Amino acid sequence: MKLLRCIRSLDPASGGTVEAVRQSCLGLRELGHSVEIICLDAQDASWLPYFPAKVHAVGPATGTYGYSRRFVPWMRTHAANYDAVIADGIWQHTCLGTWLALRSSKIPYFIVMHGMLDPSFKRYYPLKHVKKQVYWVLAAYWILRGAHAALYWTEQERVLARQSFWPYRFNEAVVGLSIEQPEGDASQQRSLFFREFPGLRYKRLVLFMGRIHPHKGCDLLIEAFAHISHSDPRLHLVFVGPDDGWQKRLRKRIVKLGLEDNVTWTGMLTGDMKWGAYNAAEVLVLPSHSESFGFVVAEAMACGVPVLISDKVNIWREVEATGGGFAANDDLSGTTALLDRWLSLTPNEHEIIRSKAKEGFAEKFSYPAALEKLNTVLNTLNGRMDDQTGVSPVD
Repeated sequence: MKLLRCIRSLDPASGGTVEAVRQSCLGLRELGHSVEIICLDAQDASWLPYFPAKVHAVGPATGTYGYSRRFVPWMRTHAANYDAVIADGIWQHTCLGTWLALRSSKIPYFIVMHGMLDPSFKRYYPLKHVKKQVYWVLAAYWILRGAHAALYWTEQERVLARQSFWPYRFNEAVVGLSIEQPEGDASQQRSLFFREFPGLRYKRLVLFMGRIHPHKGCDLLIEAFAHISHSDPRLHLVFVGPDDGWQKRLRKRIVKLGLEDNVTWTGMLTGDMKWGAYNAAEVLVLPSHSESFGFVVAEAMACGVPVLISDKVNIWREVEATGGGFAANDDLSGTTALLDRWLSLTPNEHEIIRSKAKEGFAEKFSYPAALEKLNTVLNTLNGRMDDQTGVSPVD
């Protein structure tokens, strides 16, 4: 099957969405599908040559909505060359443009939701939610009604999505998300990381990986770390990821807490340096207020790194079932309890959890299971699935 994937930007700094699309392309290719990308980046964007698929760049886009006047004409001209179209995200012009271009055609399209219907956004951003409800009634709902299916990564994400907007009547499917096994030598990657950050070599590293954004719970992690840092002078908090404009405020709080010598900010890391950060860490902590999947959680487990996560990360049940990590509420007491629980364990118990994290990744989050789910949903285009395992309508 020849597929076209639509996304606002392929900039790696955009976060987990881009990495999810990249790995999905690799997985679909393993299944024998051909995947191309249309994005709203400028044609000379520095990251485009490194993406593992043919890319059609029709940007640059303007504004937070990401409008490009070239997108819809390109889609109307070229969409017939593909068997199906997959658009990522509901709140961007690429999604509306896909609907505008294809609604009068017979070309099927899917919308990957990426956690964008999580009801927690109503609590944290009520004014934005009101605006989105208006957009939902005018456009988003009809886009989803016309889609072959809205695709969710977890059952938890699908269930939560039903609580966000009204009306809610369209086809759904849970396809999972496949994560590739890390490549390269873990010890060499760890050494590379320590060469870049030599002051961290003999520390017990508590790792945060992701965008420095309020929704990720970075402030909770800092406050919780302040509660436990006295228990061992080797404990050190490491933030890895691009700044979304919040880091300056967090740094001020760190100074007030007297933790400036106990916290390191690396910025965004990629390739072997990123894997080196994972392999150097004792534990990964993600106290996020909302996470459709938790890409970094699966990556950490693939490296045998235990994970301490909030119960708003939608794979928390799967993580706890593997024994490779713990979950608690997304507040200060919950985050502190996670760190306390980890520090109360013996070195032997730490090793057991590390082994379970790696085994749990292979069982729950590696390629085979998720690829089979996605391929099954794609097969519905050819009528090769029954109602019990296929795309399900919500009325």
